Amino acid sequence: MTRETDLREAIVRVASSLFDRGYTHGSTGNISVPLEDGLLVTPTGSSFGTLDPARLSKLGFDGQLLSGDKPTKEAFLHRSVYKARDQAGAVIHLHATHSVALSCLPVKNPEDALPKLTAYSHMQCGCVAMVPYFKPGDAALAEAVEQNACKHWSMILAHHGPVVAGKTLTAAMHATEELEQTAKLALLLDGKTPATLSQAQIDDLNATFPPW
Repeated sequence: MTRETDLREAIVRVASSLFDRGYTHGSTGNISVPLEDGLLVTPTGSSFGTLDPARLSKLGFDGQLLSGDKPTKEAFLHRSVYKARDQAGAVIHLHATHSVALSCLPVKNPEDALPKLTAYSHMQCGCVAMVPYFKPGDAALAEAVEQNACKHWSMILAHHGPVVAGKTLTAAMHATEELEQTAKLALLLDGKTPATLSQAQIDDLNATFPPW
């Protein structure tokens, strides 16, 4: 089996797992993995629960379709992340319920929008950026994502959902799950002024578990 074949099958497995556990629904969400000669990305209008490895979209570095079905219209988000972060080995974008709910609320610090409720949320996601709202397909969104991806592995698009990169597809999946669960905790604790990790505790985590 070739590396590309392995990655195609891995994308389908991850997508199916996320779908089965309710992290995405309908035809929402998209996944990508970079190749030496382009990019694999999930097709437009496809469900994470019924993907076919052979029909995944393969794009050239210029975004042109090389093979497979028509790509997700949000492929530009993935390309923007890879332009800013060449260490990324996968990008996952979902419309996960709690992350989207959080994206509709005001945040005190767009550079660190997810409260530091647990050690694992910081270890998996770091400082999560909140990217301002842009209408679907707006070219300015690509620029905003690229700018934020220079500093952040995890982002939430306002009124839209999370975009998470990882060094591997598995790492991206774990960080996406951690972001969604932390968003759920934040909503459950809204109005209760929870205690969050102190800066000293965060510094200690960074020293013990160097981020990425």
